[in-house]
Amino acid sequence: MALVAVAGLGLGSLGALLWQARELHPAMLWQEPWLAAVLRFTLWQASLSTLLSIGLAIPVALALARRPRFLGRRLLLRAMELSLVIPSLIALFGLVAVHGRRGWLAPLSDWLGGLPDDYLYGLSGIVLAHVFYNLPLAARLMLQALEEASPAQWRLAGQLGLSRGVLWRALEWPRLAPLLPRLAALVFTLCFTSFAIVMTLGGGPASSTLEVALYQAMKFDHDLALAALLALTQLAICLTLWLVALSRGGTPSLAVGGRPGRPAGRWWRRDAQGLSRLTDAFWLIGLAALLLPPLVAVLVAGVLGLPEMPRGASLWPAALRSLSMAFAAGLGSLALAVALLAGRQWLRDRRRPLAAALMEGGGQLILVIPALVFGTGLFLLLRPRLGSGWEGYALVVLVNAFMALPFAMQVIRGALPGLSAPERRLADQLGVRGMARLRWLQWPRLRRPLALALAYAMTLSLGDFSVIALFGSPAAPTLPMLLFQQLGGYRWQGAAATALLLLALVALVFAALDRLTRHPPRHRWRAASPQGRPDARLP
Repeated sequence: MALVAVAGLGLGSLGALLWQARELHPAMLWQEPWLAAVLRFTLWQASLSTLLSIGLAIPVALALARRPRFLGRRLLLRAMELSLVIPSLIALFGLVAVHGRRGWLAPLSDWLGGLPDDYLYGLSGIVLAHVFYNLPLAARLMLQALEEASPAQWRLAGQLGLSRGVLWRALEWPRLAPLLPRLAALVFTLCFTSFAIVMTLGGGPASSTLEVALYQAMKFDHDLALAALLALTQLAICLTLWLVALSRGGTPSLAVGGRPGRPAGRWWRRDAQGLSRLTDAFWLIGLAALLLPPLVAVLVAGVLGLPEMPRGASLWPAALRSLSMAFAAGLGSLALAVALLAGRQWLRDRRRPLAAALMEGGGQLILVIPALVFGTGLFLLLRPRLGSGWEGYALVVLVNAFMALPFAMQVIRGALPGLSAPERRLADQLGVRGMARLRWLQWPRLRRPLALALAYAMTLSLGDFSVIALFGSPAAPTLPMLLFQQLGGYRWQGAAATALLLLALVALVFAALDRLTRHPPRHRWRAASPQGRPDARLP
């Protein structure tokens, strides 16, 4: 039923888009000057952002792998992980506080005399924000791939004294190459479908993208046919890119691990000496300069905006609205993820690999269908019966649940297969079945992954601005929408308080779910190792 729901809604939304756009000609995209300019700018900014993010992430990841013990490494890794989950409008708030016309860097810019005052707005600002978001993601995944090399390989490389070029060809490039196609596709898709960043830093019609044009066609012009054409164009480009990437890039994981693995550079490396000390320091200081000031600016401005919190009449209703919608979307995403993965395992146990792959692939559908495209299709599909008010928010919850589905599946994929065949046989022999098996054998190993998946899903929903901007009401905003209204109205203190509250809610969700699942079960379960020894303690 979960697969039918996911596939039905996905294919139904696509069918509604095709039906609505049947009278439009695709040639409008290059014959209409405005649409052609929007398409060119969308492709250009996404390509430039991807090239810079991936290109700069490679030396950063190599420097982090080569320097496993420098002071501040753990803080830098945590900042990289924080940039993955922080809502986009909070990051934008920090970027404006640092790079804005009256930001922290304004005196330095005036002293240098070389930077224009409004470099944060337009193409340069969009690319800067995309690099801020995607460079840490790319570098973190590359570092994870480098650290997966076996210690024996690094020990042998240290004993042989391999130079930088040989290490790159023999160890580093073979680990990075399979990751690059899918990573580039992921970063391009994120930049291509970016909405909040372009809406905030676009600076005018010359910097409009397909996502923003789709929003304007739906929200202001009520031109559903044009919105359908733009959505289908966006979908066709993303789908083509992912098909090419999947055909060339193998199947490496694109999920960041819970903690850094074994430092690959703990063995003596010849390439870590000499000039590498300066070049590595250059890349690591550059990464810190990109990440840390905006994050610190959010905290500083938030503390300064604390007196505004009690006076924010719309702040607390917006917070309650955001939290309720995030909780509903998180539970929905979690239920779909568990159902799809349980169905996949059931099919695998019955030796149906193709059906199992189809079951799991259904949950990844949202990776190639941007959220705004998916929401537009559902809106067209439900339009005769879709009113306003709570129905619009229900649609937002549904789309947010689908948005978080691939991430939730990635988190709980390793824990859901459950008991191994010998464990199941032993449980059957002891008569441990039904709720007793779920309570004593399966729940202890599932509860922490489920809590982490729920936290990720709620965080994505808490920070969503694209779908809520289309279907929400400005009179009853969520926290991201309220923050966008305050930034657009130059209400800096109120925006600081809203950003701080949104950030606190994200941290509270993770802390509360971690606290609830921290204590181990009263009866620990020890799984058997491959050799049959009970040496692996499960969570």
